[in-house]
Amino acid sequence: MSLEWINLSYLASAILFILGLIGLGHPDSARRGSTLAAAGMLVAVVATLFHHEIITYQWIIIGLIVGTFIGIPMGLWIPMTKMPERIALSHSFGGLAVAIVGWVKFFEHIGHLPRFSMGAIGFEILFGTITFTGSLMAFGKLQGVLPGKPILFRGRNILNGIIFISALTILLSLILNQENPLLFNILVSLGLILGVLIVLPIGGADMPVVICLLNSYAGLAASATGFALENNVLIICGALDGGSGFILAMLMSKAMNRSFSNVLFGGFGSEGSVAVKGSATKPIFELSVSEAVEILKAANSVVIVPGYGLAVAQAQHVVRELADLLAENGSDVKYAIHPVAGRMPGHMNVLLAEANVPYEQLVEMDEINPSMETVDVCMVIGANDVVNPAARHNKNSPIYGMPIINADKAKTVFVLKRSMATGFAGIENELFHYENTRMVFGDAKSTLQGLVAEFKRN
Repeated sequence: MSLEWINLSYLASAILFILGLIGLGHPDSARRGSTLAAAGMLVAVVATLFHHEIITYQWIIIGLIVGTFIGIPMGLWIPMTKMPERIALSHSFGGLAVAIVGWVKFFEHIGHLPRFSMGAIGFEILFGTITFTGSLMAFGKLQGVLPGKPILFRGRNILNGIIFISALTILLSLILNQENPLLFNILVSLGLILGVLIVLPIGGADMPVVICLLNSYAGLAASATGFALENNVLIICGALDGGSGFILAMLMSKAMNRSFSNVLFGGFGSEGSVAVKGSATKPIFELSVSEAVEILKAANSVVIVPGYGLAVAQAQHVVRELADLLAENGSDVKYAIHPVAGRMPGHMNVLLAEANVPYEQLVEMDEINPSMETVDVCMVIGANDVVNPAARHNKNSPIYGMPIINADKAKTVFVLKRSMATGFAGIENELFHYENTRMVFGDAKSTLQGLVAEFKRN
């Protein structure tokens, strides 16, 4: 295949990537968008295999076999609850891949690289290594290997600033004089260290924003790789990935009422848990499954607020079954989706789509909140921080100012939860003590199955 045909294939891939992103912008077209993006990647990979600079296919075939044996089981067997961890690992592998490409490119042409190419390689190395170790730290926090709370130490921001400025200084030195492999290896080391130090002080509650940001870093590193290798599709694909990741991180920060500086240099909940004043003595009102069913049968409108607990219990199919029964009984059923519910952007949307919940029943937070006062029953399943009224009025709370779903304004609130334990932000939820709130304790899936069985029995 000639270079012209390869570039035309890359152009087709870029168009498919853009159409894929457009399709992913709405639930109705998300599957089509994902398919188009996958087709674009297939075209790009096949076209690259015909590139004249490929000397041998031996390592490509080995990589293809090893990647297939790892990738297919990961895609098929990893449960939805572990999807955030899998995404963090994918970002880590992507960062490592571009860093290795930059490392090989440097030592293959050391002393003979144009300054622009050296700058691209340095940028690629810096952001690739930051993405690699930063994503590993995010994986550790999500998996529970590392503490979910911020790991803070005095002078961390100054140290991070010194390391970053030192890395940029070394990068500039390499652009002017690249015949110093020691400086290059120091740049690699600084990037690896910076990735660790940037993510460790960030709390688990901020992981959705961190994942978006690391996705942006990986895209920028890939785009720099494209410049270093003079590969157009890498430049375009990396720029799309980096730009979309950055925009998504901005949107997620806004949804959490957080700034980038607060996420990167703060620490969600770093002041410690903030309990509701007098909450230890405030009563809670428990409800049995049979009592809950009677209230649900009389409800004209039901809003379901899913959270990470729903994902942990793998209860998305059961909640869909209960929603269908409620609809057959005459209730208007909707799902209120908070932008940062779960552990990654769009976590609840993906979870409910897996259970084939109709897209028209999924309602965003800003759209559902004005009508919450008219809702008969709001059923909170596994959500915590995203429905905590403290975010509206408690200025001492670490989530103060974060937009929440106004579940407390519904006429009756059911909270399906294992215990009174705090959420990822580490603070107690005022909602559990409100007079219109009823706690239904137990595993979410078992409780929902009980509700379905009781509903059918009566």
